[in-house]
Amino acid sequence: MKHNAEVQESRHDGLKWAVVVSLLVLAVVGNTYFADQALLYRVLGVVVLSVAAALVALTTAKGRDLVELARSAKKEIQRVIWPTRPETVQTTAIVLVAVLVVGLMLWLIDTLLGWAMSGVIG
Repeated sequence: MKHNAEVQESRHDGLKWAVVVSLLVLAVVGNTYFADQALLYRVLGVVVLSVAAALVALTTAKGRDLVELARSAKKEIQRVIWPTRPETVQTTAIVLVAVLVVGLMLWLIDTLLGWAMSGVIG
């Protein structure tokens, strides 16, 4: 029974996506057509049509999947153990010192190889 409902909903997804595209095209064309109107009105029109298109898109199967992904991501972010300020400062300092040491080593190798090549070439 549930499978039949999903199939019927997915059958309407194409129509919903057509509505989404139509709303977005209407926003772009309307913005161009009403170019002589105040910018505020045109922006409001584009925002309203874009929000309507987003709401219709969220009612599709892919839209529901996107909402579920966002909820899962929010739960996952809440489970992350963020480092404390001292840990962040210490890690940043270690990275900066490591970059400085490697940079100096590369500069030294480049200088020595340049000096050696100058000696060989003459």
